[in-house]
Amino acid sequence: MASTRAPAVAEVLWELKRADKIATYSAVANRAGFSAGANGRAMLTCLKTIRRDWPHLQWWRAIRDDFTVVAGEHGDELAKWGAVIEPAEEDRVSVQVDDERMMSWEDEDATKVAVGGDEEE
Repeated sequence: MASTRAPAVAEVLWELKRADKIATYSAVANRAGFSAGANGRAMLTCLKTIRRDWPHLQWWRAIRDDFTVVAGEHGDELAKWGAVIEPAEEDRVSVQVDDERMMSWEDEDATKVAVGGDEEE
């Protein structure tokens, strides 16, 4: 399954890179057309494939829905990008970022609907 989902997630990561934003696993998965799975397992599988097959993609732009990531590489990349990283539980750190740095495709979709609705009249 990851082989068909990973390319779709890779496209979303490229979109995040161009926008210089991050997004939660659920938001990325929804944009790619599937569910992130329990505790983001489907996304984790995709990200593992992406890191192996497309190492140039900024996999770290996808974060867990609870805004925590594994301490170390993931947290370090986000800190370099500008997120505030604080200790959380055990081996995890909390990611704090301004709302405008979080990708929200819902806003984009609402704009398209509004523009599309105006065009039909």
